[in-house]
Amino acid sequence: MNLTLKIWRQKDANDKGKIVDYPVSGISPDMSFLEMLDVLNQELIEKGESPVAFDHDCREGICGTCSLYINGRAHGPATKITACQLHMRSFKDGDTIYIEPWRAKAFPVIKDLIVDRTSFDRIQQAGGFISVNTSGNTQDANAIPIEKENADKAFDAATCIGCGACVASCKNSSAMLFVSAKVSQFALLPQGQVEATDRVLNMVKQMDEEGFGNCTNTGACEVECPKGISLENIARMNREYLAASFKG
Repeated sequence: MNLTLKIWRQKDANDKGKIVDYPVSGISPDMSFLEMLDVLNQELIEKGESPVAFDHDCREGICGTCSLYINGRAHGPATKITACQLHMRSFKDGDTIYIEPWRAKAFPVIKDLIVDRTSFDRIQQAGGFISVNTSGNTQDANAIPIEKENADKAFDAATCIGCGACVASCKNSSAMLFVSAKVSQFALLPQGQVEATDRVLNMVKQMDEEGFGNCTNTGACEVECPKGISLENIARMNREYLAASFKG
């Protein structure tokens, strides 16, 4: 396959940045999208040019670091996959592909396609911890009865990998799907009840302080989420927040 790549290049957070064209050839349809970028970077290095900086780690759809905006969609044209799981068979010979970083105030660009997502880390840290009874009368977590429906919903929420696709696809750059997933995975389990009030209040407060926008319920976040996190979690977080506000 012969392709034309239009890639956002930005030296650092203070650089204006611009789209640069790169022709690539000999791309196999069986390559992953990141492998295709590896081919381009190898060519750039051999020419003595600076390679395109992009985030990646496990390349198995788990780490959430391969945050690329491809042809106007988070993680590209396919649904419920990350950029590393996208294969070049999704494109045609001669295609032009636009590759950009996430666009959000709370995700400032570090270089090229890499953005700073430590705002997500700070939100999770604001959620605190889970209390564990270490008095000597501890109860095994597996011995605590939990309704299967709640266990399943908690597990579904816990599959969030914090990639930021929800933020990138939201017209308001809202992080509510991410935050609601982190709130829900504990709100549905008995182990998460002790700090439930402080957790939701602190996480929502931190989310607002980071500069994320508000939710308008358009549903773009759920559509583009590689793990299919449901909007139901946002409704649950709103209920948790309202109840916590009255308690506070």
